[in-house]
Amino acid sequence: MKPKTIYTRMDVIVTAGCIVFLLTNIAAVGPGGQRHAKEMLCLSQLHKWGTFFQSYLNDNGGYFPKGWSQENYMDPEIYWMEALRPYYKNPQMRVCPEATVPGSELGLGEYGNGGGPFSAWGVFTSAWPPVVPGDYGSYGMNSWACNPSSDELWGQPLNHYCWRVANAASADNIPLLLDGQWIDGWPLYYDTPPEYDGQPWSTTSQMGRFCMNRHRGYINSLFLDGSARKVGLKELWALKWHRQYDTCGFWTVCGGMTPNDWPEWMQDFEDY
Repeated sequence: MKPKTIYTRMDVIVTAGCIVFLLTNIAAVGPGGQRHAKEMLCLSQLHKWGTFFQSYLNDNGGYFPKGWSQENYMDPEIYWMEALRPYYKNPQMRVCPEATVPGSELGLGEYGNGGGPFSAWGVFTSAWPPVVPGDYGSYGMNSWACNPSSDELWGQPLNHYCWRVANAASADNIPLLLDGQWIDGWPLYYDTPPEYDGQPWSTTSQMGRFCMNRHRGYINSLFLDGSARKVGLKELWALKWHRQYDTCGFWTVCGGMTPNDWPEWMQDFEDY
């Protein structure tokens, strides 16, 4: 015969507490709860990227990867994905949990252009030699942080614009790696916002490579100081992208921008 089980008052309290905890978490695993969990995982991954970049800096005299330029654009090691490969190893670290399906699987080609905020770039093939075949991801680097070998890019003076090293004033406002529709970008303060969410990125307004509603009015970003946080879509124009970037430009509150000046899909987002 089994001994009679005796429940104390403390047992009942602990059991009730566990039930409340489980019910609370089950309720959270709805669409909103799942998106929040993915946002937090994305931030955690970007924070880890901060350690990868720091390891790279330690091994390369304090300088960031070279980045794209007319002289060396055929060398895969100029891109962050290849330059930092010895440090991150797991290819899934290149992928935001909210944007895991490569554009090529959506019939968009390896650029993945036009797939919207929840698709990834890639999968790359051997048809495009500057990158490594098989790579895909959904983060993009601020290429103004790079250390290019040339002095000029598209008419922009790289020596005066590029950060090259992490030791900079206001490093917590200088983006390094962000949720992105492409592997990199060179935003300028006068870049116009996308006309609609997920508009295909271009070379003429490169802020659009990062301005997309992936995290409910925000994207996530790693900064030069190693911190990671969410960034409002309108706040993108107030970040210090390069050394000469005007953080009080036309698309900011201090520059005179009003909500009605933004495209309709962005008008209700927080102003900066």
